[in-house]
Amino acid sequence: MVQRLRVTVVELPSRWGEPEEALAEVDEILSESTSELTLLPEASLTGYVSPDLEFDLRPFAEPIDGPTAQALAALARKHATHLFGPLILEENGQRFNATVGFAPNGEHIVTYRKRHPWIPETWATAGREPHPLFEIAGFRVTIACCYDIHFLADEAEDTLDAADVLLFPSAWVEEEDSRPRRLRALARRHRLAIAGANWGRGLLWVP
Repeated sequence: MVQRLRVTVVELPSRWGEPEEALAEVDEILSESTSELTLLPEASLTGYVSPDLEFDLRPFAEPIDGPTAQALAALARKHATHLFGPLILEENGQRFNATVGFAPNGEHIVTYRKRHPWIPETWATAGREPHPLFEIAGFRVTIACCYDIHFLADEAEDTLDAADVLLFPSAWVEEEDSRPRRLRALARRHRLAIAGANWGRGLLWVP
């Protein structure tokens, strides 16, 4: 019997400083979804860059048990999905561009701290932990975020080989989008499916 994993890749508009509105839209979107796994884009609850081209997300930083993480956990429970969403994480005096995951019962699954903040992300501390590998519905899942893609081949080859699914939240800004070429190559090389959630159009590849 072929195993299947239903995935929802959420597209959200570029807002700035309106997390309650963003979370309300996610709630509405998930009310029409029956997916086992849901992925939100990078920094999509706070915004990645302001209308004045301000990249400093430190004012939005929260601990792992803060209101944003609690809201994501509540949405995971309400809609019975494994929900992965962005968090500007404050931890031990440092701030990380993080992705946090919650099980359908609201249990915290994983926190991934972006290993390679993009050049304007001077506010963010680089994550030092390796790309995680965990299981959802019998599938092995890992995470990378946006600019990490330039380093995956060197840093995470064994993890990608072991994974069935790569979650790839991003706030991609290229005029000519190179994600399809880069991620398609990863999917073929490592024989894994990739779910890419962006603040524009999301993408999905299967090997």
